[in-house]
Amino acid sequence: MDFLPVFLNIKNQPCLVVGGGEIAARKVGLLLRAGARVAVVSPLLNDALTELRAAGKIQHRAAHFQESDLAGTALAIAATDDIAVNQLISESAKQRSIPVNVVDQPELCSFILPSIIDRSPVIAAISTGGTSPVLARLLRARLETLIPASYGRLAELAARFRDPVKQRFENTTQRRRFWEKILQGPVAEMVYNGRDDEADIAIQAAVEGASSTDALERGEVYLVGAGPGDPDLLTFRALRLMQQADVVLYDRLVTPEILDLVRREAERIYVGKKRAYHTLRQEEINQELVRLARQGKRVLRLKGGDPFIFGRGGEEIETLAEEGIQFQIVPGITAASGCASYAGIPLTHRDYAQSVVFVTGHLKDGSMDLNWVNLAQPQQTVVIYMGLAGLDILCRELINHGMPTDRPIALIQQGTTPHQRVIIGTLETLPGIVATTEVHAPTLLIVGEVVRLRDKLAWFETGNGH
Repeated sequence: MDFLPVFLNIKNQPCLVVGGGEIAARKVGLLLRAGARVAVVSPLLNDALTELRAAGKIQHRAAHFQESDLAGTALAIAATDDIAVNQLISESAKQRSIPVNVVDQPELCSFILPSIIDRSPVIAAISTGGTSPVLARLLRARLETLIPASYGRLAELAARFRDPVKQRFENTTQRRRFWEKILQGPVAEMVYNGRDDEADIAIQAAVEGASSTDALERGEVYLVGAGPGDPDLLTFRALRLMQQADVVLYDRLVTPEILDLVRREAERIYVGKKRAYHTLRQEEINQELVRLARQGKRVLRLKGGDPFIFGRGGEEIETLAEEGIQFQIVPGITAASGCASYAGIPLTHRDYAQSVVFVTGHLKDGSMDLNWVNLAQPQQTVVIYMGLAGLDILCRELINHGMPTDRPIALIQQGTTPHQRVIIGTLETLPGIVATTEVHAPTLLIVGEVVRLRDKLAWFETGNGH
């Protein structure tokens, strides 16, 4: 992070704005909404600031900035069109340890003013670190449509019942679960519909009728597919459960960007597996899910791709079912679908492939046990997961069982992420290309005539999006 997000309490605090134009007026309005006592220094004021001065809402010194203007100031904003003056304000404020913002000059700022969504007492702030205020405003506009104005009233309702809920429930986990039920259930809907009095009665009844044992719900496991890497490919349901989890078990295919979307307070346990090395054996992962759920925790098992396509999710829910543990399953976009799409390779096409087969190329005892005859059929796309280590064997056996040597094959590395790389060859040439190229897992292999369409359809690397 270039800036630490912080919400300042400036109620009744003296704040200085230098400048008398439209931008200065906007900053003054923001400070006044936060309850600050605002002084403006500028030889001239625009109409909006003149009205505020006439109404006694701001103090005004009709002069150019002097360092003495900073005396006793809690916060300063420079909103002039004079670069030298802005730099002087910045340097003078920093020497006095006064937070300072210089409009459109982030390099001179000790803090920046974000785009704000005001649902007081709920406040959401969006910042691009000063690099693109327009983008921040666009993001704010999008969020404005997603956050009802009534959220402020919902927060006020929660504030009124905060102490009674604390008294009713013994620990933070119980209280959090109670509030999640309230804020995502019928009480919240009453507030959204303007029935605040009914909401008060309903939450009062919920508090009085609940007990600490009610909040100690049985543990549950969420088996969630995280997709192939791009956070935008997560489902809404996956995001909701990621925000509810008490603990998350994740593997090496889950990208840091996706892991960042998990509830910040959740405990994180890495259970990654790669060829010839397991942090935890699968049986140990299964038992860990059971153990954590029996402690009353909501356990997020976050898996790359889809849990049921070479993700061993079936083994995990089999154990959970045998042990009587509640679970939910959230499918994810599997690597075959996501990586092929981002690489511009359709898995099926009327002219090239009428079927698609998913197989795992995992080596066992140095060999690859696959149904080669079925894989070598024409008019078919073959997708191989975990096939990098056995690439030589794969290409050789497909040729031996009837595939032409010039059958195209694509290797996709870190698909759907900004680091995606696609290497194209044939069954005859790709092993040699990879042998002289630095390639790292995770990778996916696609074999079939559909690979020839990549030059027409690829979009990810060019950034076109279509």
